[in-house]
Amino acid sequence: MSTITQTITEPLRTLQLRSESPEKTEKPAFKGTKYDHDKDAGGAKDSEYPYAWALPTFNNTTYPPLTPYEHKDPGLEALKHENPREFLQNAQVSDLTPRFGADVSGVQLTQLDARGRQQLAKFVAERGIVVFRDQDFQDQSPEWMLQDWGSFFGRLHIHPTSAHPLNHPEFHLVYRDMSKTFNYEFTDRFTSSVWHSDVTYEEQPPGLTTLFLFDSPASGGDTAYVSQVEAYKRLSPSFRAYLETLEVVHSGVEQANFSRAGNRGGTVRREPVENVHPLVRTHPVTGEKALFVNKQFSRRIVGLKQEESDAILNLLYDHLAKGVDFQVRVKWTPRAVVLWDNRITAHSAIVDFDSAQDGRRHGARITPQAERPFLNKN
Repeated sequence: MSTITQTITEPLRTLQLRSESPEKTEKPAFKGTKYDHDKDAGGAKDSEYPYAWALPTFNNTTYPPLTPYEHKDPGLEALKHENPREFLQNAQVSDLTPRFGADVSGVQLTQLDARGRQQLAKFVAERGIVVFRDQDFQDQSPEWMLQDWGSFFGRLHIHPTSAHPLNHPEFHLVYRDMSKTFNYEFTDRFTSSVWHSDVTYEEQPPGLTTLFLFDSPASGGDTAYVSQVEAYKRLSPSFRAYLETLEVVHSGVEQANFSRAGNRGGTVRREPVENVHPLVRTHPVTGEKALFVNKQFSRRIVGLKQEESDAILNLLYDHLAKGVDFQVRVKWTPRAVVLWDNRITAHSAIVDFDSAQDGRRHGARITPQAERPFLNKN
């Protein structure tokens, strides 16, 4: 016969009130290499750096003007797939905001076949900007990155003024260390933020764009993105209708003159161009309309008086810059790869770090060109 003490305490012998805390795994983080280009270039810090092949170089090579080419967006093929998000079936996907941006883990970009890449192009067109974490992308050869990956999405663009790795001019490098910056940035303004879409002065500006970092400060150096689709939708119907009648001149002259003045590397590989694009453009895969203006390269609205053009463009620049409810801010982590659709987004580097204290920021962009901007008014 059980005693009262046994009756009360027996069940407690098998009761676990609290499980042991799981061991915390430390997530990898950037450390920010203290690097001084003027003192360290070519020395031990380069020989020990696994991505020394991607350090910036400049040369006197010049290129002829770009010629038109026929672009077919890979995302169009994904429209025919029964499940166009099949490539994400084993992934963890978090929306950065309800309508703009996504953060993805559990899928390796390097393992995607043609079908998966087609679906990827459609997904990025829908979300605008997508962050892929924990990738082995930067361990691939530069030849694979350019010819296998980048050229799948379009003709590779060679930037007319930026630094590139030796023998690989199709990479556009972002670079700042203790003594040098090879970025198109200014220090005589209140803020480092300059909202822009890349090289919109080209006749066929880029589409799906890939950016990844080799080295970065532990904190700072985020990238901000804004949805030009959502920015368009926030405008009144009557104003949208008027904007759809307008075209804008985009110019690369100021960027070239910046380099000719001895900045960035003092190199202009291709003479600057100006092109006229619709102020509102249509995405060929989603059919959505987006504003297509940016303060860095848009110069004037065709057919309007200067004051009229300035008033409308400045209104739209202000709209994009202040639209925090259709913006996202990406915090970089080691081995992250960010893809965005340059046709429907604008972005800005955030230079909130001091390279002398916080370390070097070094990354590469792969920039395939897309179709010439068009507007389908239906």
